[in-house]
Amino acid sequence: MRDTASVRGHLPDENPGFVGRRTELERVSAALAEHRLVTVTGVGGVGKTRLALRAAHRAAERYPDGAWWTDLGQLDGERLLVALVADSVDLADHTPGMAATGLCRRLADDRLLLVLDSCEHLAEPCARLVAELLAAAPGLTVLATSRRPLGVAGEETIALDPLPPAGPDALALLRRAAGEDFPAAGPAGEICVRLEGIPLALELAAAQIRLQGAEAVRDQLGSRLDAAPGARFDLLAHTERVWPSRHQTLRAAIGWSHELSTPLERLLWARLSVFRGPFDLASATAVCTGGPLDRATLPEALDGLVRASVVRPPDAAGRHRMLDTIREYGATWLDRTGEAGTVADRHAAHFRGLAGRAETEWHGARQLRWYRTVDAHHTDLRTALDRLLRTDPDAALDLVGSVAFAWSCRGRLREARDGLEQALLLSEARGRVRARALWALGVTLVLQGEFGPAQDVSERCAREARHAEYAEPAGSGSGAGAETGAGTETGAGPGSGRDRPGDLTLDAAALAGLLALTTGRPTAAHVVVGHVLDAARGGPADSAARLRCHLVRVFALTGLGRLAEAREKALRLRALCEELDEHWTRTALEYQLALTGLLEDDPVAASGHARAMLEGTRRLGASLGVALGLDVLATALAAAGEGERAADVSGTGEAYWRSTGQPRRGLPGLRALHEKYTDTVRASIGEPAYEEIFVRALTGLPQDGLDRALRGPGRHG
Repeated sequence: MRDTASVRGHLPDENPGFVGRRTELERVSAALAEHRLVTVTGVGGVGKTRLALRAAHRAAERYPDGAWWTDLGQLDGERLLVALVADSVDLADHTPGMAATGLCRRLADDRLLLVLDSCEHLAEPCARLVAELLAAAPGLTVLATSRRPLGVAGEETIALDPLPPAGPDALALLRRAAGEDFPAAGPAGEICVRLEGIPLALELAAAQIRLQGAEAVRDQLGSRLDAAPGARFDLLAHTERVWPSRHQTLRAAIGWSHELSTPLERLLWARLSVFRGPFDLASATAVCTGGPLDRATLPEALDGLVRASVVRPPDAAGRHRMLDTIREYGATWLDRTGEAGTVADRHAAHFRGLAGRAETEWHGARQLRWYRTVDAHHTDLRTALDRLLRTDPDAALDLVGSVAFAWSCRGRLREARDGLEQALLLSEARGRVRARALWALGVTLVLQGEFGPAQDVSERCAREARHAEYAEPAGSGSGAGAETGAGTETGAGPGSGRDRPGDLTLDAAALAGLLALTTGRPTAAHVVVGHVLDAARGGPADSAARLRCHLVRVFALTGLGRLAEAREKALRLRALCEELDEHWTRTALEYQLALTGLLEDDPVAASGHARAMLEGTRRLGASLGVALGLDVLATALAAAGEGERAADVSGTGEAYWRSTGQPRRGLPGLRALHEKYTDTVRASIGEPAYEEIFVRALTGLPQDGLDRALRGPGRHG
């Protein structure tokens, strides 16, 4: 869920260096108006992504349900293709079943533009997915970029050639990239011709012009490109997919940039190729140091690659990235050095460590910071998980167990479930690391509405927790969790509470309680968490597991009708969360307090708590939480007799529910109240008026509807 958007959808900002391409842009725009699948083809570095992005921005207003961008270059295989596309269209899919089914359902009634960038390495699975989506969603248009057509029926292909080498656009691009107003005649014009108007090659040349001047660059290119093919940096045996025979000039230009780099810069270039997403200096240092490239020399080498346009300058968050074509070149060199496996292992170890720190920091003031860190590094965490699933399943279980709850909160349920199930199948680790992974899988299944499988996992989680806390020797760990030292006390050991439940048992109880609550059994939820809380030592502030159990108990009290007790405990827990600067539990408590307000016939209090919940879920980017919060706010507004506002908020809530891929749901008590008060306001303002407001909110921008919902009296209590 994005915080702001001027139009529905999500497109990256355009590159200010876009030059020319007026004819090609018109062709793409015309093709989008006539065809449902348009594929821009061309060799690497020719500008397919820039053209598609410009065309998508230009066409976005024609699609009522938005234009959405998916960068497929971050994928190393097809396993997570559907999950990535679903995430790119803000489908926080909480439904079970085949992954593509939920995506088809999400797009079925929409009129939107889906851009799939960099399809070439996944051409066949992309073709299958696109064909399925186009069949299921008659209002869908797909714009793809690829080095070759997808081969789907009805595909309109637009081949993109380099800029005319002797034309004004190639020179304009070189001028802009170099920051110098070259005359048309002279070295700059010759450089454009020698590099055949290929945009990426011109950008690399511009970087060297800034360092050496245009004449020196012209002379160097002349000596190389006029040489025999074997002397044109033709040193690597690339696959045809990466380096087509017709694209030797770009290959030579990248090789020339590689030769002009210092030895340390070349080494760093190769090692940085393991990153599939954006990276910061800290990650680059952790993964790429070794030998002559150490903490002292790496920053200078990175700066050199930035000056040479091999690495993009840092964004506002300090993160760099490499273009796919340049990264592929570096990956080939890394393989030639014999370091590919070693660096990939360091990359996996680094992100496993980051995942462990994120889990450790979940309970406390750094929760939101680490939640956002996990989100920002999602691509490389997933890459690390894939590596560990092949090389060290126990470590893979540790990594995914650390981040799966955050992924589920963010709506990435399919990825969380897929990673957890694979790691649990492959790993033989026992104890804490397995119990934690089973807990995370159970939560994911509950959120997907798969209560039968969730019950089985809940029981396995409880057994594994007992094994870890009572069967293992005191002070021992098992599997990957013991290696990292992650986690909290387990309650094991003489004199340390071995006879009392520890955090693993507490989390197992919280999972069982959550499952009971969502299936309408508040008594069972109250009993299971009450039993372990009464037996455990410590208070709710001592660990995330204890806090989760107390949260479940508050919801159970609400479901049992013990409202005054539930409200009193919830307010105490909320104050504690505010002291800890803990966001997730605080947001859930606001939901409970809103529900309690409704049950106590206090819609004003309920509205204030619902808005507080919505503010929290928006910060967390949790579409399901926003949908739940809008439902309780709409119910509170209806209970207060504000029929028009209730209809508006309810329509916005339906839009967010659709983004989760499932029908409206929530705790049983809220559903009954929602239906009761909605029927009342429908009658009071009239069915036609209610439906008109509801549909207008449903078809408008969800973010605008959320902004309207948040305007109102301040939070209560």
